[in-house]
Amino acid sequence: MLIEIEIDPVAKPRQTRSDRWKKRPVVLRYRAFADQLRQACLRGKFFPSNELSMEFYLPMPKSWSKKRKIEMLGQPSQGRKDVDNLVKSVLDALFAEDCTVWNISAKKYWAETGSIRLENL
Repeated sequence: MLIEIEIDPVAKPRQTRSDRWKKRPVVLRYRAFADQLRQACLRGKFFPSNELSMEFYLPMPKSWSKKRKIEMLGQPSQGRKDVDNLVKSVLDALFAEDCTVWNISAKKYWAETGSIRLENL
């Protein structure tokens, strides 16, 4: 099964014990992302299996010129968000125990708007 969710991908932040009461913006942004991702999967009747393919479409920075945006559209992203942190954010949002996942494929691309495409293998 395949689902495409229109949401800006958020990388999993490093959390500390004090994040339970400290409310850092990066952690609040991740928690909101995780809630939206879970809700979108429920609405789309997508239930992840222990083999997943993930494609992350990262929005291009607004500071880029129109020419650069045209050049980079659909190209692999080698930007700041690490693919392993993006994967971790999805796994932690969708699985109570992500240790059951044994096969993952992940890619990240530049796009005009952010989205995530998940597919059970």
